[in-house]
Amino acid sequence: MSWPMVAEFEADLIRMRTREGMAVARAKGHLRGKQPKLTANQARHLVELADLDTYSTAELAELFSVGRSTIYRTLQRTRPPVADPHRPFAGRAG
Repeated sequence: MSWPMVAEFEADLIRMRTREGMAVARAKGHLRGKQPKLTANQARHLVELADLDTYSTAELAELFSVGRSTIYRTLQRTRPPVADPHRPFAGRAG
């Protein structure tokens, strides 16, 4: 048995054990990914304040103690996309 074959065998074992561990964690409910910065109530409140147009994105970010990118991402997730009649296929993946 040559050294590259041993290394490949060991890498396969590591991958197999990692997959098994992730499956066990997922079954126990421990593997959920990154948690959202804002709760559902905070997201609704953010959208209400953003719709009033009285606060800038930076002000909303400071108010909710998050970054501006979180504000943009939350608004994008909670608001329905606006259809542009000049670009009928803009939102479709090709």
